[in-house]
Amino acid sequence: MKPISKARLKQRLETLYQRYNKRGFVDPDPLVFLYDYPRVRDREIAGLIAACLAYGRVSMIMATVRGILDILGPDLHRAVTRVSPEDLNWMFTGFRYRFASQAHLVALILGIQAILRDYGSLEACFMANAGEKENYDVHTGLAGMYATINAGAGHLFADPGKTSACKRSHLYLRWMVRQDRVDPGGWATVPAASLMVPVDTHMHRIGRLLGFTQRKSADRVCAREITKGFSRLAPADPVRYDFALTRFGIRQEFDMDDLQAYLNGKD
Repeated sequence: MKPISKARLKQRLETLYQRYNKRGFVDPDPLVFLYDYPRVRDREIAGLIAACLAYGRVSMIMATVRGILDILGPDLHRAVTRVSPEDLNWMFTGFRYRFASQAHLVALILGIQAILRDYGSLEACFMANAGEKENYDVHTGLAGMYATINAGAGHLFADPGKTSACKRSHLYLRWMVRQDRVDPGGWATVPAASLMVPVDTHMHRIGRLLGFTQRKSADRVCAREITKGFSRLAPADPVRYDFALTRFGIRQEFDMDDLQAYLNGKD
């Protein structure tokens, strides 16, 4: 990518945000499921289930998440807090999605149940572990959730203590913390400025294109570098442009080469 001034880059990204950060560009994206839950106590559960399963072919993600949520019913909080391990195993007998088995899914839901029992909400668990303002760290907040959830959930909830970028966990935080035309929000106590960019292969390529990182792997360090790059443009909301940018490479009508040309100055 040719050198571009900070002001010019921000202007270009802001144009993309205004053009594409709209609900009409959400589907197919598991974020769409959160719109079905006006109550935050239900939305945070739906969001975590959707985020944990957000890997693989998008059509399969959508079908799998829809099936799980339909089985649990519209009152997710009531269902998750009251269901027994035996009933969960009966409800999801034979479940499998790529690397996720029935045991993984049941353990995830029971982990969510344990957090709700111990903290009252997923947000409260996150904040109880994230630390005070002067030492605030989203990774320690996620680590607190991981400590309760991961007993058997395996890869569905990534270990924030390892080198992974934890893309799906940071995607979940974006959904629950930010509030605009796309992200529904609901977690009022988590500052948007603390969010990390959810880095997958698409965002990794974009981060390299913008010169925010030179790392060859989309790991935790890479995610920090890309987030730092966006923070220079939007310090109060470094994840602001994530949705608009990741439409390129996800939706069939968008092309990464078109994005590169646009960021290079072509309209």
